Amino acid sequence: MGHSHYDPVIQNRPAWNVGKAVGTKRPLTQKQIWAVRFFLDREGRLRDRALFDLAIDSKLRGCDLVKIKISDLISGEDIRTRAIVTQQKTGRPVQFELTADVRASLLQWLGARRGAVSDFAFPSRVDDGGHLSTRQYARLVDEWVSAIGLRRAEYGTHSLRRTKASMIYKATGNLRAIQILLGHTKIENTVRYLGVDVEDALVLSERIEI
Repeated sequence: MGHSHYDPVIQNRPAWNVGKAVGTKRPLTQKQIWAVRFFLDREGRLRDRALFDLAIDSKLRGCDLVKIKISDLISGEDIRTRAIVTQQKTGRPVQFELTADVRASLLQWLGARRGAVSDFAFPSRVDDGGHLSTRQYARLVDEWVSAIGLRRAEYGTHSLRRTKASMIYKATGNLRAIQILLGHTKIENTVRYLGVDVEDALVLSERIEI
């Protein structure tokens, strides 16, 4: 269920990635996205469906995703079509879109969650007033991908961050747009993050006939 940072045992806990294979995580395919959604809907997990959907659309790092507040997502009584947050890693703002299906799942969750606009959208269950921890978010992602038959070692929170960005890149080849959407300061970081290589460049080039 996650641990409060006030819990003294947390000081002696090993790093989250001890003994785990750490590296580039695969993005999800469209089919896998809908498989996770079907699983979460079947189980009636409103919070998890909203969290999953928001992770895909926002393309945020886990540390930024879990800190989103209700005020970041709503305008009046409606869910925003676009939102903006300041990234913890860079200190720079990044914008993202909220598509219709995602707005619907967020509206359903926030209606059940209630709370003030200043509250976190995804509250902690162990720290009153706190937000869902990145550790718990990672555990949830492990659970989601396992539920649809994927290997945990190959997928993680960055899979959700990379998913839509990878789809946009494959559709457009526009690295600058992806850089902006991911909030990267350098385009070289975007190239590495997407795993762009010579084969990708050749495929894009082959689409253009002169």
